[in-house]
Formats: sequence, C-alpha cells, structure tokens
Amino acid sequence: MDKLIDILNILNAAANKSNINSSFLSIILKVTGIAIITEFAVSVCNDSGETAIANKIEIGSKVIIMFLSIPIISNLLEVILNILP
Repeated sequence: MDKLIDILNILNAAANKSNINSSFLSIILKVTGIAIITEFAVSVCNDSGETAIANKIEIGSKVIIMFLSIPIISNLLEVILNILP
C-alpha cells in the first residue's frame, strides 16, 4: 500500500502542476481500477470455463467505464469546439 500511496501522490503533484481538474484524475484512477478488476474477473471466469459470464463482465465494465468517462469526453468536445472557428 505504501507504493500505491506514493504513486497517488506523484499523480496528484503532476495534476496540480499541469492544472488538470482533480475530478478528472479521480475518474482516470477509477477507470484504471475497474479495468484491472475486470481483467482479473474475466481471467478467473475463462479459467473456470465460464466464457459467457466473462463476456458479460467485460461488456458491463465497458458500459461503466463509458458512463464514468462522460465528463472527460464532454470537456474534450467543448475544448475542440472552442478551437474550431
């Protein structure tokens, strides 16, 4: 856990220096955690021969990640629209 706390402190410092919204960093960390847990769950299901359940877990995680990413995507689209004439 000490290494994880060090990584989080480094990410927070980098976000503060680059003026990134802290909520975006939180979203990115949540998405990363969901992806790691999903990969583990899918591997366990595939190892036990439950590929149908593995596929459902994978689809569900993609939906959750898309839902969590909405603020980042909308902010990105706003920036793009401001750049375009």
